[in-house]
Amino acid sequence: RCQQLASTLLHLLPQHSQQLKRAARLAPAPCRWNSGLPMNIGVLFVPQQEAWVVERMGKFHRILEPGLNFLIPLLDRIRYVQSLKEIVINVPEQSAVTLDNVTLQIDGVLYLRVMDPYKASYGVEDPEYAVTQLAQTTMRSELGKLSLDRVFRERESLNASIVDAINQASDCWGIRCLRYEIKDIHVPPRVKESMQMQVEAERRKRATVLESEGTRESAINVAEGQKQAQILASEAEKAEQINKAAGREANAMLVKARAKAEAIQLLAAALAQQHGNAAASLSVAEQYVNAFSKIAKDSNTVLLPANTGDVTNMVAQALGIYTTLTKPQAVKTQDEMPQTHENSQSPATEVLKAEQGSSS
Repeated sequence: RCQQLASTLLHLLPQHSQQLKRAARLAPAPCRWNSGLPMNIGVLFVPQQEAWVVERMGKFHRILEPGLNFLIPLLDRIRYVQSLKEIVINVPEQSAVTLDNVTLQIDGVLYLRVMDPYKASYGVEDPEYAVTQLAQTTMRSELGKLSLDRVFRERESLNASIVDAINQASDCWGIRCLRYEIKDIHVPPRVKESMQMQVEAERRKRATVLESEGTRESAINVAEGQKQAQILASEAEKAEQINKAAGREANAMLVKARAKAEAIQLLAAALAQQHGNAAASLSVAEQYVNAFSKIAKDSNTVLLPANTGDVTNMVAQALGIYTTLTKPQAVKTQDEMPQTHENSQSPATEVLKAEQGSSS
């Protein structure tokens, strides 16, 4: 009735709408008793999930069970009718202050059931209204222990705390609170704007972090690709060098060895001919003289013999070395061809004389 009256006054007096709304919120919850108590006619039929409290001459007598019941008229009177079904009560919107001094407008829904009709009838005047007021006060006290951020994160724990607090106080009333649910939480406009800015900043932060992680992953992938490319390139180069060494260079070495072997064979054949030793002596003497012409070109340190100016002696030494190396072959050649050895001496002597004249 109070709520209906308040809504009627809202249409009549729009200038006082805010005050009337507050009065409507603070009005007591409507009583959920059945409209009118049943009359005692001696024979009564109690519906299922209801408990009728009977008084005999003003004193509690008994609780009627569902079904057929007999009472004495005039002496017995049905004083209370309790519903054993689950009852849903809308908790009015109220103000609460959080731990960080933020004022919230919060409302909820309360689910309860009458467990003991006797206590619900004689333990409290209006059990539903009492539970509603207890839920509001408990909600204020529990919200005062939490900050604004934790209120939104811990709604389930907040509901459970309110249910436990209500059950501890309503045990003597014969009522048990099954659950409590917060419907709406209204935040002041300025706090709401700051929360929105915080959410946007958090999203930008996450976007920046994700972008940086993507850049890092990209750089790591590029570096890994370059590393693998370098490894593959070095392995390919190594394989190429091995193939070259096993193929072309090996063939070149074989060709050089064969050419050198053929050159040695040709040289041996040339030395075996007539005047071959004289030609070899002349070649050795030329190489010896050319070696002295390159002295001090590659290095500043030079080792010279004592008689550097005597070219004839130098050439004689070179020929002596060559003669010593070829002496066994010369002895064999003398045994086989004595005339050839004699003829070969004169050209060598002439060559030495000609060389000495040119150097002088």
